[in-house]
Amino acid sequence: MIDYRNRTALVTGASSGIGKAFAEALAGRGARVLLAARSRDKLAALAGEITRFRGVDARPIEVDLGDEDGPDRAFEAVLGMGHAVDILVNNAGYGTYGEFDSLPADRDHREVMLNVAALERLTHLALPGMLARGWGIVVNVASAAAFQPLPYMAVYGATKAFVLSFSEALWGEYRGKNIRVLAVCPGPTATGFFHVVGSEAMAVGKKRSPEQVVSGALRALERGKSCYIDGTRNFLQAQSIRLAPRRAVVLGASAVMRPR
Repeated sequence: MIDYRNRTALVTGASSGIGKAFAEALAGRGARVLLAARSRDKLAALAGEITRFRGVDARPIEVDLGDEDGPDRAFEAVLGMGHAVDILVNNAGYGTYGEFDSLPADRDHREVMLNVAALERLTHLALPGMLARGWGIVVNVASAAAFQPLPYMAVYGATKAFVLSFSEALWGEYRGKNIRVLAVCPGPTATGFFHVVGSEAMAVGKKRSPEQVVSGALRALERGKSCYIDGTRNFLQAQSIRLAPRRAVVLGASAVMRPR
């Protein structure tokens, strides 16, 4: 069992969805939680609720991690509060949908900055301290989309493939140093993701709740796993993709994802 008491967790994208569920679950296990996102009002309200009902310290960090210096500003805010990051939950991210040439180039670039660059930078900032203290957890939220190319969400799928590969590689490097690293791969989840994408039609299959995703992820952490695929259907689909010809996988995904 992992003892979360008196540990400090930095959770990105914490104002709603999976990030909010992670913050609440970790607080419920005794960790103090630092909530990073752009929406200060939502963060302040959540921090107040967690402190009031969970009895642990919770504080907001208003930051746009898509900015070049966003991760550094978030980490400096943590240090300014007198804390060190024992648990890092890299959850912040978004997706874009449509034919690649029709999407705004700056929005796709910002997607890469948030989904990939910010995640990598925060991990770089947090990991040395974890190693020095001999204890740490890094949870990176990838996606079931990480297991295959995703036509019409090409950038999103590619960023999540990075997150999966990066996380499993770090798991291999640090598993003998008391550092747990986990890639979490949810399928369709009842969050605001599809509203931001602009198409609820992309939610193929029944949506899981953020709480279900987080509960399963924390169990996977307990077992020392490198990757957690949420939901039986998503797990089976990920395994089948590994056995199918790449061309067939891409063509099948293209047929499902094509804008109607």
